[in-house]
Amino acid sequence: IGISTVPPRTMKILQKQWLETLGVCQYVLTFLFMGPFFSLLLLFLLFTSFWSVSVLYFVWFFLDWDTPNQGGRQFEWTKKLSMWKYTRDYFPIKLVKTAELPPDRNYVLGAHPHGVMVFGTFINFFTNVDNFRKEFPGIHTSVAVQAIFFHLPVSHDYFMSYGLCSVNRWSLDYLLSKAQRGQAVVIIVGGAHESLCAIPGRHCLVLRNRKGFVHMALRHGASLVPVYSFWENDVFHFKVFDTNSWQHLCQLTFKKIMGFSPCIFWGRGLFSANSWGMLPLARPITTVVGRPIPVPQRLDHSKEEVDHYHTLYMEALEQLFEDHKESYVVPASTRLTFI
Repeated sequence: IGISTVPPRTMKILQKQWLETLGVCQYVLTFLFMGPFFSLLLLFLLFTSFWSVSVLYFVWFFLDWDTPNQGGRQFEWTKKLSMWKYTRDYFPIKLVKTAELPPDRNYVLGAHPHGVMVFGTFINFFTNVDNFRKEFPGIHTSVAVQAIFFHLPVSHDYFMSYGLCSVNRWSLDYLLSKAQRGQAVVIIVGGAHESLCAIPGRHCLVLRNRKGFVHMALRHGASLVPVYSFWENDVFHFKVFDTNSWQHLCQLTFKKIMGFSPCIFWGRGLFSANSWGMLPLARPITTVVGRPIPVPQRLDHSKEEVDHYHTLYMEALEQLFEDHKESYVVPASTRLTFI
């Protein structure tokens, strides 16, 4: 059938589907290859007539080295790019609000699960295409991630432009100490280790011994907010290694050295949903923002206080999961597991 015989409505649908696929394709390529690609490119340019480009960038790179540790920086126009709307619609991804977040206080949002590429967290908190600003007026989000994102050229500037900052005490203290209230720091609590638990159909979180975010909340009197993205773990097929295997040991060792865990995953192809490839499967991801847990400001808080609010947080997260799991086609018998 020639293109001229395709009805205009069908053509529009096909065009939108193709743009959605391209949108998620650029996300995957950026997530996996941006840092290494530009590192090699700039090194290559050093040995060509364009060596000055690399030299000038590396000067800027080192002068700007500490910016991710000082709250980072962000540009609104990058968050509103049309490609993020297409990426959102590919799955699709949506945001669900369960309670108000008054802008007269600060928040520490714990995002779960990490999955393989944190699609739900990125679209809902890194970009402005899923109505977070509309649902929570007066709340300004910053997402804290591993420092490795900022230690590679170009990706250093790219990820900061979306409001990412380093997940360390200095950066988060800077954000939560601002005079303007309504600051919301989003922390992917399970981190890279949790990506090794991104098994379809399972809901396993690395949380039981992760208490740094509670310390942060107590130092600043910031309310804790549990956030859960349903179906985040189901967008890729995943190879699981036994915890006693040498492969799993290699993954953990690599994480200690580099800050992230290599894992084996696969999805669909670029041109066909039935072929093997690196694109995620189109599964509806729903990010549910829970009720805030008030936390008092304690500059010299005790271990007992940390344990108390950490327990309250885990209970609230578990209740959030139980309240919404059946609405998003998770079997009633499924339970949230903390490790």
